[in-house]
Amino acid sequence: MKKIFVSLLLSISLLRASADEGMWLPMLLGQQVYNDMVKKGLKLTKEQLYSVNKSSLKDAIIIFGGGCTGEIVSNEGLIFTNHHCGYDAITEASSVEHNYLKDGFYAMSKDQEIKTKLTVQFLDRIVDVTKEVEDALQGLSWADRVKKLPDVYKAITEKVADKDNGLAGRIYSMFKGNQYLMYVYKTYRDIRLVGTPQESVGKFGGDTDNWEWPRHTADFSVFRVYMSKDGKPAEHSAENIPYKPKHFLPVSIKGIKDGDYAMIYGYPGGTNRYETSNGIQLKTAIDNPSLVTLRDVRLKLMKEQMVKDPAVKLKLAANYANVANYWKFFDGESRQLKKFRTYEEKQAYENKFAAWAKGKPGYENIFADYTKNYETWTPYAKSRVYLNEGILGSPLAKYASTLIKLEADLVKTGVSSADAKKTMDAATAARKKYLEDANRPSDEKIIAATAQMFYNDVDKNQHPIGFYEGIKAAYGDLREDATFKKWAKDVFDKTMILDDTKWDAFVANPDANVLQNDPAFAYAAAFVKSYNTKYAPIFKAFTEKNDELGRAYLKGVMEMNPAAAAKMYPDANFSMRVSYGNVKSYSPRDGLKCDYICTSKGILEKYVPGDYEFDFPVKGIELLKNKDFGQYIDKGKKDLVVTFITNNDITGGNSGSPVIDGSGNLIGLAFDGNSEALSHKLAVDKELNRAICVDIRYVLWCIDKLGGASNIIKELKLVKQ
Repeated sequence: MKKIFVSLLLSISLLRASADEGMWLPMLLGQQVYNDMVKKGLKLTKEQLYSVNKSSLKDAIIIFGGGCTGEIVSNEGLIFTNHHCGYDAITEASSVEHNYLKDGFYAMSKDQEIKTKLTVQFLDRIVDVTKEVEDALQGLSWADRVKKLPDVYKAITEKVADKDNGLAGRIYSMFKGNQYLMYVYKTYRDIRLVGTPQESVGKFGGDTDNWEWPRHTADFSVFRVYMSKDGKPAEHSAENIPYKPKHFLPVSIKGIKDGDYAMIYGYPGGTNRYETSNGIQLKTAIDNPSLVTLRDVRLKLMKEQMVKDPAVKLKLAANYANVANYWKFFDGESRQLKKFRTYEEKQAYENKFAAWAKGKPGYENIFADYTKNYETWTPYAKSRVYLNEGILGSPLAKYASTLIKLEADLVKTGVSSADAKKTMDAATAARKKYLEDANRPSDEKIIAATAQMFYNDVDKNQHPIGFYEGIKAAYGDLREDATFKKWAKDVFDKTMILDDTKWDAFVANPDANVLQNDPAFAYAAAFVKSYNTKYAPIFKAFTEKNDELGRAYLKGVMEMNPAAAAKMYPDANFSMRVSYGNVKSYSPRDGLKCDYICTSKGILEKYVPGDYEFDFPVKGIELLKNKDFGQYIDKGKKDLVVTFITNNDITGGNSGSPVIDGSGNLIGLAFDGNSEALSHKLAVDKELNRAICVDIRYVLWCIDKLGGASNIIKELKLVKQ
């Protein structure tokens, strides 16, 4: 690896210099970064943080499921992660009769643990493969690089693949394609649910408190990873034994104070902090407002049904939570970007770059090309958001859109009967899953509302040809809500997707005409095919050109200012990172000071019996009122500390990440950020950015005192002094 890339891993943001900003690659912590970590309170060596040959902190950190982080906390493979990370698994394990989501669940012995469909991945090692990748792509145009890159990745990762031991490589592009690192993972597939608090505890505060401080949410769940008797990853089996980790995190109940060192390990999902002013403008003007508007409608229509029936709430819970989370985020992101004038800040830097780039081939036309590229795509940007967040925001429409492949097999000549059957079987299996989660009353309203919104808000020239004309002819004036409601009712009444008899007849005699005339399929296919035919190629060209320009721009930035290049870290991309900082209070606005902790006092203040968001178990209220905190009491506060905040740099994917003290002990779980700094994917505010974390003492109190699962506590290595 070239020296410049080594130096790139030593520091902070290009535009906002802050010692607390940065998502660092643990294998390449430069001395400058490590020294700063020590200065802030780290007592571990570099090798204790990351080692290939010896046990280290990285061995206790896992990819949990497909998009969260978890940590191993015992020598028997016990996992802590967030409640919202385990939400789908908890929901799937639940029924109306055994509603673990509502009532909570703790296995009092290993034989009570519940099988899940989850996987976890352990990081085995990180390998720099920049030279291999670049050698394979040498001399190619950008378009040819894009085409060849998957094959290059495959050739490299195949060298480390070991199916018997669950090993596989995954290559990540760093610094917009200026560096390539291969992460080698070991995947385990026997993951069992051990414990979860009641939803009223694990989601206390609901959407109202989401992204907010103060916060009183016990956002945790407990799982266990199993392996075969010979120590290898294996499918679920009664013969499997608990995983024996290379390293697990001791759990500290000593307590925290303002200013204490805090380190967060995990898998941050994605940032784009080297985004241009063009990208910021598109985000704030079109993408985010459109997404927020569409999700707002979907959430209201789902919630109408969820509050009426506990069974419906259980059925829609996971989807609702997913939609709600980023509805609030993108709304806040736009406000923060405007408040901190990020667009203007980016432009000022780009002007400096343009002045430096004059007369330099490969650099001088970058921003002229950026502007042209955005001008080409921007007229169609709203159409894309309205398709994905509106039309396909309906579960019925989303499922129906997957049948386009089946249609293609039915009309295409030369498709073998075996392949056609495989596609049909997959469609039937997917239909079964869709029906398990379907709720007609909410979805029928969603389809009516979003189809009408597309008609009203998207350029008429971008509408699917003939679709709205057909609705007008059959159902009435397109300016009337009633028109779309009547049409939506017919879609649900007549689709074979919701009719077992019709579907079985179709499966027995697959016919393209039958599928094409199905109203749900016809609806979804009209929009998807229109987009795929007309606008998807434009978007593909837009993104590929942006990638090409982004790589050149970042390379130019490094050449323009080597000192700044020595203080850059790669954007998050769901590869393991470590951030560091301190437990820290903050002042979000003039005259207001926010403490670094929240206590049980806040739960009692917010508690509303039977409320959708602020209910709490009666037993828990009694324990808190009686100050029955056990060994988890904060002796200084004489209360139970529930949550705390740090100035660590995190983002989505860090959910469930361990918050670790200077000695390598677990002190909390990261689960959210604060509303005053929701621009963090694009720009970090060094004063206001905070990671919201559930205090590990509250987690243990919930397990022990509220849940009665002292067996789990006994399994942990508690640090008391």
